[in-house]
Amino acid sequence: MLMTLVDGRQVAGVPADDRGLTYGDGVFRTLAVRNGHVCWWPRHYAKLAADCIALDIRPPEPETLFGDIQTITARLAHCALRITVTRGSGGRGYARPAVSHTRRIVSAGPLPDYPAGWSTAGVAVRICDLRLSEQPALAGIKHLGRLENVLARAEWNDPAIAEGLLQDSAGRIVEGTRCNLFLVEKDGLVTPDLSLCGVAGLTRDLVIESAIRHGLRCSVEPIDLKRLESATEVFLVNSLIGVWPVATLGHLKWRKFVAAPLVRKWLDAFENPPA
Repeated sequence: MLMTLVDGRQVAGVPADDRGLTYGDGVFRTLAVRNGHVCWWPRHYAKLAADCIALDIRPPEPETLFGDIQTITARLAHCALRITVTRGSGGRGYARPAVSHTRRIVSAGPLPDYPAGWSTAGVAVRICDLRLSEQPALAGIKHLGRLENVLARAEWNDPAIAEGLLQDSAGRIVEGTRCNLFLVEKDGLVTPDLSLCGVAGLTRDLVIESAIRHGLRCSVEPIDLKRLESATEVFLVNSLIGVWPVATLGHLKWRKFVAAPLVRKWLDAFENPPA
C-alpha cells in the first residue's frame, strides 16, 4: 500500500482486537481515483453505508470519511482506494460489544495495470471448483469475510486466465472472484440473482441503470452453465476494470462484442465520472 489512514491518522496497522481482524466484522469498498477525482464517490458511500446498516454498524459520517480520502488524494492523484469500516475494537467472543466505536481504514495502492487487450479483445475465464455457500442475511453485502474468494483465486496460476467464475451449491453462476457478470441475450441483458450469495457491486448497478435508460431490457435471474454457454456475449464488470468482454471459457468462444462496447460507451462516465 502507498498510504494508509486509520481513523484519520497515518499508521501501519490496526489494533489486534479490531473485530474486522478477529471476526471479519465489517465491510469495504474499492474505488478508483483518476486525476485526483474520486470516481462515483456519492454512490460508493451510499452502498458502503447501506452495507454498514445491514450489519448494524454505524457508518462513518460522509464528510469525515471524505476528509480522509482528500488527505490521500492530495498526495496521490492516481490510485486505487480501499475503504474498510469495522465495528472497532472488542473483547473475546462473538457477542457484539455493548458499546462499539466504528473504525474507518482508508488505504491507497496503485491502480491495476491490466493488459490493454483485455478490455477490447476480451479475456479468458474459467469455472472455479469452489462453490459459494448460501447465506441470504449476507447476500449482496461487501463484507470482510472473503475467504471463499481467496480459495477460489488460488485455484489457478495461469496469467492468461483473467478471472474465475463462481457457482453456488446448486450450480448457478453467481459472479467472478472479483467481478459481477452479465450475459447478452437476443432480447437484452441478464445478470445473476444475488439473493442467496454474492456481492452486488456498484458497477453492476450502473450497467443495469444504463441499460434501462437506453431502452434495453436487463433482468436479474438465476443463470446456469447451459444458459451461460448459449449467451450471445458475456462480460464482467467492477469499479477498477470497468468492462471486460469474455472471449473464452474453456472450449467456448465469444468473438462478436456488440453490446459490451455499448456498455463501455454507456459507462464512459467511468473514466469521466460526474463530480
